Amino acid sequence: MSSNRELPPKESATFRNVLKNYELRQYKKGLKLADSILKKYPEHGETLAMKGIFLNNLDKKQEGYELVKQGVRNDLTSHICWHVYGLMHRADKNYAEASKCYTQALKYNKNDVNILRDFAILQTQLRQYDSVIDSRSQLVQHRPTHPPHWLGLTVAYQLAGKPDKALTVLKSHEEALKDMPVSYEQSELQLYHNMLIEETGDCQAALDHLATIESKVTDKRCVKEKRALFLAKLDKEAEAEAMYRLLISENPYDGRYVKQLLALKGYDQVDKQSDANQLLMDLFSQYPRSKAIQDLSLHYAQDDSFKVKVTAAIQTALRKGVPSLFNSMKMYYGDNKKQAVIAGLVEGYGATLEAEGSFEPNGTKEPPTALLWCLYYLAQHYDFHKQHDKAMDVIEKAIAHSPTVVELYMTKGRILKHMGKIQEASEVMDEARQLDLQDRFINSKCAKYMLRANRIEDAEKTIGLFTRKDVDSLQDMMDMQCQWFMTEEGYAYYRLKNYGKALKRFHAVVKFYEDFFEDQFDFHAYCLGKSTLRAYVDMLRSEDRMRSHPFYLKAAKGAVAVYLTLADQPTVSALEAIDQADLTAAEKKKAKSKVRKANKANKENIDPTQAANANDKKEDASNEKKDSGKKKVDQDPNGDSYLKTAQPLEDAYRIVEPLLTLSPESIDTQVLAFDILVRQEKWLLALKALNKLVTLDKSLAKEKLEAIKNAVANPKTPVDPRLKTLVDAQLGRIAV
Repeated sequence: MSSNRELPPKESATFRNVLKNYELRQYKKGLKLADSILKKYPEHGETLAMKGIFLNNLDKKQEGYELVKQGVRNDLTSHICWHVYGLMHRADKNYAEASKCYTQALKYNKNDVNILRDFAILQTQLRQYDSVIDSRSQLVQHRPTHPPHWLGLTVAYQLAGKPDKALTVLKSHEEALKDMPVSYEQSELQLYHNMLIEETGDCQAALDHLATIESKVTDKRCVKEKRALFLAKLDKEAEAEAMYRLLISENPYDGRYVKQLLALKGYDQVDKQSDANQLLMDLFSQYPRSKAIQDLSLHYAQDDSFKVKVTAAIQTALRKGVPSLFNSMKMYYGDNKKQAVIAGLVEGYGATLEAEGSFEPNGTKEPPTALLWCLYYLAQHYDFHKQHDKAMDVIEKAIAHSPTVVELYMTKGRILKHMGKIQEASEVMDEARQLDLQDRFINSKCAKYMLRANRIEDAEKTIGLFTRKDVDSLQDMMDMQCQWFMTEEGYAYYRLKNYGKALKRFHAVVKFYEDFFEDQFDFHAYCLGKSTLRAYVDMLRSEDRMRSHPFYLKAAKGAVAVYLTLADQPTVSALEAIDQADLTAAEKKKAKSKVRKANKANKENIDPTQAANANDKKEDASNEKKDSGKKKVDQDPNGDSYLKTAQPLEDAYRIVEPLLTLSPESIDTQVLAFDILVRQEKWLLALKALNKLVTLDKSLAKEKLEAIKNAVANPKTPVDPRLKTLVDAQLGRIAV
């Protein structure tokens, strides 16, 4: 192998220039040099690999892969060939395969810093933190003067759950930086150091360290917040209170500081509400414009005190015309007494404003708009209590008072939606949209209601009023990763039983989350270079729990519902499906002809999976050749590729699996998992989901218990008697 790799001096110099051209991204120039070497040495593996990666970067992916594979075959012990192969897989976001290639590359050259660095980044992306520690340790040994290597090792230890070792590494690195001037990067490093001390659980050490670094830190607010937190944890109440009061004075609009002060003094307990009320009154007298303090004051106030405060708050909001008043007051509806006080006040205001134009009989005259916003509040109040007819009467009265206020029509549409009149709701929302054609929010709301009414084409036209004109509106929604639109359209297609397009929309949302996760890749190197380690660690941790987001759950529920429908449908031949379809005679004849040709290809032993993959590759190649300025062409607009799946239950479980890790306490998660596992006849896993469901919702668990009993009694495939005995015993133990 080594003799085949060696080149004469002239070609060796040319090959070094090839490598330099790749680093400088001069792909065409590098390709010419690689061809000049291959004319004389066509089997040279490393040159073949380099030519392959040049072609890949010049939008000739398939040809590039073939050359790289050929290069690896010709020189299996070349770290360059394996590194290039890894880079190709990494560019395609196939991180598992790229990791295997890097492992092979390091097997033949364990001291290559570039391969080690790329491998460490890849391991971080794959969350293989113990392996990252090994790779980063080697990088530190090879280049101990390079700061990002030290920081990378520190972060690796922290993410592996070893903050004490991370501290040791960081201290070693800081010794070399102690004489450097104060800068943002230095400030971030000091705060990151403090973060590590905090994670070890030693609050006193963290507080002491904070005092030593304060002069070097530019983020003064963070220092104050951390000091208050550490003092509170160390039970130094007086000092902590002073810090929280200082923070409140600097930003009285941030409710977190007020809540933390209340918690510090123990006033967040039920039996301390009077003390909390007094403290909040004092704070509100100092900062009367703070909405955060006002809301907390209403939360802790009771009886007459609450009535006095809420009266002032509601009257002020009605005079000013605050549309969000109901959303502010709704948080107190959990307390029946408070809810009754609020309802009594607003209903009374509605009567007196209509009769006398004031909040109280013989009171001061209020602006005419006060009645409008009072009616607006009452409509939402009645709608909240499902008194829809009453809500409709009030909102119609408000519209008659001021027929050009957009919010009134939006509320009317919402009431109609709650009444189950989705079509009418969408029409009213469209009427609201036309009152303000420049408002993107109402435009989006209107599109959402149209989708709820299954008016898909109208919704796409409506949302297209605010998208780019050179791109199809649906494609623009995809490019902007607009989750709500794709999810709602998916459910609309599901209701219309257009399962292919429904799955395409739901999978688009799943793909968004895959993209979110992949987008972090470039930050693994960037953040270490910029020393933004606190933000970097927070980002990695948030990425790990990202799929617990409600939007992902909603899309997952829709996709699983479609897959379960497909799995439950009786198997129908392609020709029978065409006969049942709503097509003309000519269309049926054409479709049947295609099916017969496909069946003939199958009889000739053509693997349909390989054929599909070949088609995908052709589509990828054709898409790559298109200029970025041209419109993208969707090769599967109807989502037929999703309908052709031979394993709908496996596809469904793949979507639900992240939720079982990230949102195990969600009822929806356990129900989705149970419904899939029962159909797969994975009884023990289904029992595990059922046991979890018992702790979350007993009534629903009872329903599912009957479902699994029926499924076990009538299995589709033979069940091992021992397994059936075990399952029956477990079912008997589940107490619902």
